[in-house]
Amino acid sequence: FEILNLDMKPGNTLKVKGKISADTNGFSINLGSSSSDLALHFNPRFNESVIVCNSKCCNVWQKEYRDCHLSFFRGCTVKFLIEMLTDKFRVKLPDGHEVCFSNRHSYRKINYMNIMGGFKITSFKL
Repeated sequence: FEILNLDMKPGNTLKVKGKISADTNGFSINLGSSSSDLALHFNPRFNESVIVCNSKCCNVWQKEYRDCHLSFFRGCTVKFLIEMLTDKFRVKLPDGHEVCFSNRHSYRKINYMNIMGGFKITSFKL
């Protein structure tokens, strides 16, 4: 799933709903200007029981941030709220826990979104 003209700005919230595959090791929701320049890589990994967040600049990954609050599971339907603020992204998990990740490269506009791995999107709204 890929969108090339998202037009997300600080103050906007992206709502993403979908079903996690029953047999997946993980998935990622990526936001940035292109697949090689990402402001937010949100990557739950079930085989490690962790959520990894990262950014990518000129196709080079930066330092990982790890959050061990994995409150959802394979096979379930989930909704994530991704809020873009001036200095960070706030991802609200289904149980209300928030994962915050710095807007490391000071993005003022997000045009690109893709979802990869074992997540079937059913709806999204900006």
